[in-house]
Amino acid sequence: MAGGQERILRSRIRSVLATKKITRAMELIAGSRIVKAQQRVAAAVPYSERITEVVKDLAAGGAGNSSAFLKARPEIRTTCYVAITADRGLCGGYNAGILRATEGEVKADVLASKSYLVVPVGRKAENYFRFRQYKTSKSFTGFSDAPRYENAKAIGQFVVDLYLSGEVDRVELVYTRFVSSGRQEVVRRPLVPLERDVIAGGDGKSAAGASYEFEPDPELILQTLLPRYVEARIYAALLNAAASEHAFRQRAMKSATDNAEELIKNLSRIMNRARQDSITTEIMEIVSGAEALGSDNKDDVVREMASS
Repeated sequence: MAGGQERILRSRIRSVLATKKITRAMELIAGSRIVKAQQRVAAAVPYSERITEVVKDLAAGGAGNSSAFLKARPEIRTTCYVAITADRGLCGGYNAGILRATEGEVKADVLASKSYLVVPVGRKAENYFRFRQYKTSKSFTGFSDAPRYENAKAIGQFVVDLYLSGEVDRVELVYTRFVSSGRQEVVRRPLVPLERDVIAGGDGKSAAGASYEFEPDPELILQTLLPRYVEARIYAALLNAAASEHAFRQRAMKSATDNAEELIKNLSRIMNRARQDSITTEIMEIVSGAEALGSDNKDDVVREMASS
């Protein structure tokens, strides 16, 4: 019995050791990808800042007063939520936070007798909302850990078309903002229509060190730049989400590795105890056999003495 238990424990220890190697490798990979993701976030900042600067100046100069992007609907009947999650799991509570936040907003809309539409970004969001039969539209998957600008452009064009066609009255982004390797937070940001207090602040003049001449017309330039501005914000959200995903995965895999080490220690302790019990049992059997043999010899001597 003890020998069989020892074999089972050895098999479990080997299995946990193999799992530990996998989780450790995934932890190291996620750690290296965090650095790359941070670099991509930093590389996208200059473009985002410059296009924001130009849009601010154009809006402050009076352009875009008739733009549909800058006009809030008098009544918000349908809200579109762009939920950005991962394509894969094994990243702790990363996906759960986004799904919980989006689902909370959807339920609030339903209670207020308002309509909603979810645009899932990432397979986790796609599977979650479709399995629960929420109202979803086109989904975007396959790039959560390394998004490109083309992905943001596709999402931007889709949600802008939804807004301009009147299918939705407002579009919001729900994603995880990357603060540092140890801190990320789920945020909800309005995307369309663009709130004037978000893009306002320009003085109608170019920023220091920059000089712009708008041709043929500032109004036309703004109409062209506003969709690019939306795409830039989506791209920034995708990059933040990717960095956050890698950070969550690194922590989750480190926790899994630590748990595997602790489990190996406990299993080794149990196996050693089982081995000791097996050795003790064998010793007791040997001693009992020796005592029984010695007792039989004594009986034989007594019988011989009695017969003589």
